[in-house]
Amino acid sequence: MKVLVVLCTVVSCLASAQLLRADKMDLGVYNPETKHYEKAQLGQDGHDEQHHGEPLLGQDGHDQQDHGQLQQLGQDGHDQQHHGQPLLGGDDHDLVPHGRSALGGDDHDKKAHKKKHGKHNKHKGKKILGGDDHDRKPHKKRVLGGDDHNRQPDDRHTLGGDGHDLQSHDKTLIDADGYDMWELRKLVGSDNHDKRPHKKRMFGQGNHDYKKHGKKMGGGVHDLTHIGVFKNFMKQHNKAYKSQAEFKKRFNIFRQNMKKVHILQQNERGSAKYGPTKFADLTEQEFRKMLGLRHDLKPELSSMRPAVIPEDIELPNEYDWRSQGVVTPVKNQGMCGSCWAFSVTGNVEGQWAIRHKNLISLSEQELVDCDTSDEGCNGGMPENAYDAIQKLGGLESETDYPYDAKDEQCHFNKSMVKVTVNGSVELPQDEIALAKWLTKNGPVSIGINANALQFYVGGVSHPLKFLCNPKDLDHGMLIVGYGVHTYPVFKKTLPFWIIKNSWGEDWGEQGYYRVYRGDGTCGVNLMATSALVP
Repeated sequence: MKVLVVLCTVVSCLASAQLLRADKMDLGVYNPETKHYEKAQLGQDGHDEQHHGEPLLGQDGHDQQDHGQLQQLGQDGHDQQHHGQPLLGGDDHDLVPHGRSALGGDDHDKKAHKKKHGKHNKHKGKKILGGDDHDRKPHKKRVLGGDDHNRQPDDRHTLGGDGHDLQSHDKTLIDADGYDMWELRKLVGSDNHDKRPHKKRMFGQGNHDYKKHGKKMGGGVHDLTHIGVFKNFMKQHNKAYKSQAEFKKRFNIFRQNMKKVHILQQNERGSAKYGPTKFADLTEQEFRKMLGLRHDLKPELSSMRPAVIPEDIELPNEYDWRSQGVVTPVKNQGMCGSCWAFSVTGNVEGQWAIRHKNLISLSEQELVDCDTSDEGCNGGMPENAYDAIQKLGGLESETDYPYDAKDEQCHFNKSMVKVTVNGSVELPQDEIALAKWLTKNGPVSIGINANALQFYVGGVSHPLKFLCNPKDLDHGMLIVGYGVHTYPVFKKTLPFWIIKNSWGEDWGEQGYYRVYRGDGTCGVNLMATSALVP
């Protein structure tokens, strides 16, 4: 009986089991290819294709741990937290549940936005922002992130990254000697912008200001071409224009010239400063009237002899004939191309004073009017002028034959002659030999390329050759001495010539020009000559 009861029970159970459906038995879905029931398949590409009905484990970057547990799950950028908490994404999506405020992967938020920040994010939470090229700090404190943006708060003076401020704007820049390089501890600039503060209006290098906007200007074209700079220029040089049209014309010329200033300053190898001189509103053609060296007037047969340079002369480190009382005050040729005449009279004045102990200011106007080999205000050559003085019988004084900056009829009076010459010499191009002759005999007449002179303010000028072609000599000047400037802080030495110009004392360094000595800068050594006096 016991056996029959058990057998019956088993049969009953089997019959009952046959009445249950497969889906009720949790067998899954029937697969006709495998002829088996299979449970829900989970996804690929980092996310689910089937619902999370059970804590089934996955493949291809899906869950490897039970969803009902708290263990960390997943690989390949998928869930690291179980799905009992808010479900998370795949690649480049959330690594932390949405219920928290820490978000994001690459280029996405690491902290929640309190307020909506663009279309990519609607999370709420703190305002710490994240990721590449995005804010690293909250906008509230204005400490901003990333490359090319501010690294410090905008309400301070110590600012940002590449191309922006690297130092605070709270100290003043000082020129080392009025013309030369910046002090080492106050050097300016980096990546074309300031390292020092705007507070005192002392500005940077690389395409930005060297001096405050109100007065002296520097490298930045955007500053130099500002109308405020032009008005300061007008005030400084007592400029006035007869009409609004003339004002606009001169302003446009000024702006173009300041671009040239910028190029000169950016390529300067010495200590020279360039800026809006009194010639800054002149076109190139107008400025050339201030020159006048004419190589086409050079005679086919030269009457000059080569100079003899004693080899036993020991050169001092510096020499300046101005301290010897043989150089007259700086003169002004005006808008007349008579530089050649001023160069010659300066040379003869020095030669005569050294030999006869009597310094006399001589007449340039006599040469402008009476030298028939040259063309007065339209230019000339020193070599011709020496011959003209000999033929005329000498030079009158400035007082007896005064200068008026225009061509006139010759009214030379031989009875008024103060000095005579008996020939001229051509000096060597070697600058050491030239210095030896100068220390022994006196100031030297030279020709030079004047490209840097229109905007020269001061310092030792040493432009690149493409900005000052040594073979293109267009202006006559007078070397009166030489020297050397050393910069111990920068371990740099600048030997220079001291050159007298004829544009008045309100140009350059009280009418003088210093140019680099030793490499033929601007052709300073290529046309050196001198008169010989009895």
